[in-house]
Amino acid sequence: MSTLYLVATPIGNLGDITLRALEVLKSVPLIAAEDTRVTQKLLNHYQIQSRLISLYDQNESRRIPFLLEALEQGDVALVSDSGTPALNDPGYALVNAVIKAGHRVSPIPGACAPIAALISSGLPTNHFLYLGFLPRKVAEQKRTLQAISPLPYTLILLESPHRLIKTLYSLHENLGNRRVVVAREITKLHEEFWRGSLAEALEYFSSSSPRGEITIVIEGAPLSAAKWGEAELLKAIKQHLEAGMSAKELSLHLAKASGWQSKEIYHRAIQSKPSTKKASSTTQR
Repeated sequence: MSTLYLVATPIGNLGDITLRALEVLKSVPLIAAEDTRVTQKLLNHYQIQSRLISLYDQNESRRIPFLLEALEQGDVALVSDSGTPALNDPGYALVNAVIKAGHRVSPIPGACAPIAALISSGLPTNHFLYLGFLPRKVAEQKRTLQAISPLPYTLILLESPHRLIKTLYSLHENLGNRRVVVAREITKLHEEFWRGSLAEALEYFSSSSPRGEITIVIEGAPLSAAKWGEAELLKAIKQHLEAGMSAKELSLHLAKASGWQSKEIYHRAIQSKPSTKKASSTTQR
């Protein structure tokens, strides 16, 4: 069977592509790219002449049958505009379809903006939670942030320049005044790592309009020195359930921060879940 290669491409500096990535892009007869115009510049730079087709969010489902057919004839590479494909970029549905069809999926690792920002942030790297882009709706964003607020993990998220201030404000309001690193234009000419508190970040970026690709790294919640009270635990369980977490997931997430055992948390989460049974009614005559 043929192979779908997930090829990481540079996030800025063209020199950050790996030798193996170049070998794969040269050898495959077909490359599926998020934006063929962006990828064509990379291919021209390295004199690669493999055929290009587009694969983006709006056409991914329509492209899958064609790409599965192409895999019957030979290998295919998938790339995004920059960084690692299928990570907040098109590819998730394709990867699952390729696996289901019995073909191989092989990663060609390389540049990844969230990891590059994390390791350069100066914040703990042993445990972290990648959030991608936060929900755009205010209520949904608030629920998400309140659900993860007690977690002791370093948080990583992506944001566009024009939404940075709103996001920083929301982070400060829901997480408190934590340490934060705003990474901008990683590996590019105007690379910047701004470090400070969320309150200081709001002040700084309100007077200095940011440009370029932005990754935000936020300090996790401090580890609790004492075991949470039951009321505090039940409040956190409710927030996590409302955010869509399962009882099993939230029991693992809250165990370390709360001082409660995961089994105890799981039991209380099951009890806190609203009943899905419809109330029966009886008519008396």
